[in-house]
Amino acid sequence: MVQEFDRRGKIYGGGFYEYPKDGKKYLWPGLREAFAPQGWHEIPFKDVQDRLLYAQALEAVRILEEGVISRVGDGNIGSILGIGFPPHTGGVFQFINSSGLKEFLARAAELEERYGSDFEAPQLLRDRAQTNTLFL
Repeated sequence: MVQEFDRRGKIYGGGFYEYPKDGKKYLWPGLREAFAPQGWHEIPFKDVQDRLLYAQALEAVRILEEGVISRVGDGNIGSILGIGFPPHTGGVFQFINSSGLKEFLARAAELEERYGSDFEAPQLLRDRAQTNTLFL
């Protein structure tokens, strides 16, 4: 943005946004041409939200499964204070619990189909969903 397009931020007249003096900011029209010259596709807003949350929650299950952490509570607190997971969710494991284990697993499968193996559910999650054993 800075070197190639001289888009150095608001104070210099624009970055990812245009900042008209007498109006509301808006995305710089050159973004598509600069970063998606071969074309691009819309991603549903719900998918954007879920990709952000599910990627972190699935990784937390993986680290619990691998023994990197041993307590669900540590994962919940660590996700909020350490990586900025939304506090209103209660943390990564509480997010999975409140989504419903089977529902979370089904949504992860949808995301995996659309966006790849980052959303593949770990065996621990599959096992817990089958028995409806919450992360406590």
